[in-house]
Amino acid sequence: MSKERSRRRAEREAERARAIRLNEERQARRARRRAFAARLVPRPVRFARQGGLIARRRRAQNVVVALGFLIVQAIAWLVWGSPALSLAVFVFSLLLAPVVVTLAFDRRT
Repeated sequence: MSKERSRRRAEREAERARAIRLNEERQARRARRRAFAARLVPRPVRFARQGGLIARRRRAQNVVVALGFLIVQAIAWLVWGSPALSLAVFVFSLLLAPVVVTLAFDRRT
C-alpha cells in the first residue's frame, strides 16, 4: 500500500515539475518575443500618392465614374420618389458600373 502511494506521489511530483518546466519555457518564449518586438523601431508611414501619369489618369477616371454614379442616383431619386425604385436603380448601377468602366476606359486601345 505505501509503495503504491509513494509511486503515485512521485508521478504527481514529476507531472507538477513537468508543468512548471513547460510554463517556464512558455514564459521565456514570451519574454524573447517581447524583447525582439521592443527592438523593432516603427518606421514612419508615408501617405504620398503615386505621382505618375497612369496613376493620375486612373484617379481622374475613378472620380468620373463616382460622379456619374452619384448623378444617376440623384436623378433616379428626383424622378421617382419611390424608395423601391431608387433601390432598384442603385443595384442596377452597381452591376452596370464595371461594364461602363470597361467600355469607357479600355486601356488596350
